[in-house]
Amino acid sequence: QVQLVESGGGLVQPGGSLRLSCAASGGTFSTYTMGWFRQAPGKEREFVAALTRSAGSVKYAEPVKGRFSISRDNTKNTVYLQLNTLQPEDTAVYYCAADTNGLRLSARPNVYDHWGQGTLVSVSS
Repeated sequence: QVQLVESGGGLVQPGGSLRLSCAASGGTFSTYTMGWFRQAPGKEREFVAALTRSAGSVKYAEPVKGRFSISRDNTKNTVYLQLNTLQPEDTAVYYCAADTNGLRLSARPNVYDHWGQGTLVSVSS
């Protein structure tokens, strides 16, 4: 059973930065496509970023391009999301997700079969 645990969320001022981490256990992390999604209050869950198992391909949502960066360390079974130049509209619960198929890079939540519990990012002055 794959388990994903996010950490690193918190309260930050506009323009600030955070680094989210997602530690995986119980599976073969290095074979999974990993993604980050977010859900703001009253809104649907939306795609943020994803990368393939070797980190050879990455995909970002338009609102975060140039500000967020996804990476992974397969030796630590961890995927990261660096959030820079944060804005109030980035406030959301951020979730990491694993696509155990590992052969695609998708922005669709329904192809990801394991999810973490989420970590809250609040951007406010």
